[in-house]
Amino acid sequence: MEWAISLLLNHPEAMHKAWTEITAEVGQDKFLDETDLPKLNYLQSIISETMRLFPPAPLLLPHESSEDCVVCGYSVPQGTMLFVNAWTIQRDPKLWEEATRFMPERFEGGEEGGGCKLLPFGVGRRACPGANLGRKVVGLVIGSLIQSFEWNRIGEEETDMREGTGLTMPKAEPLVALYSPRPGMVNLLSTI
Repeated sequence: MEWAISLLLNHPEAMHKAWTEITAEVGQDKFLDETDLPKLNYLQSIISETMRLFPPAPLLLPHESSEDCVVCGYSVPQGTMLFVNAWTIQRDPKLWEEATRFMPERFEGGEEGGGCKLLPFGVGRRACPGANLGRKVVGLVIGSLIQSFEWNRIGEEETDMREGTGLTMPKAEPLVALYSPRPGMVNLLSTI
């Protein structure tokens, strides 16, 4: 969620497009809820693109080869511990046009736009069982933050996008931003 807001602060046109979509599909007389998420295609594209650039974990869970095999010309003996580097695959210029650029539009046709290249939660029968729940929670939080508040960077400089160290891809510097309630949401926000 921190990565998504950071990316949106550096790309205000994407933030505005998401807010326009939320306003058109949900309005300002109620808070966005889970039933609204399927209608918010651009918001889903933002989430997919954020997870492509900054996956929850850069390495997927380890697997063990069940038999001897050859992968891309490399011999992999049975019993070898295998790690999939999701961060590298999702930024590979051979697989993605402008691989390091934030472009939610690449997913406008749905996640299928990424095929098996988008794998923040793994793929196939070994994929994370909580992936759908994770996407819903992130969608609800990011969508609610966009719907309810106007966001701005502090100063003219872009938000720092350096990655820190750790298993879960933290930011090197925590996000610091300015926000204020959207005028159309003040009454609704005052009821909570």
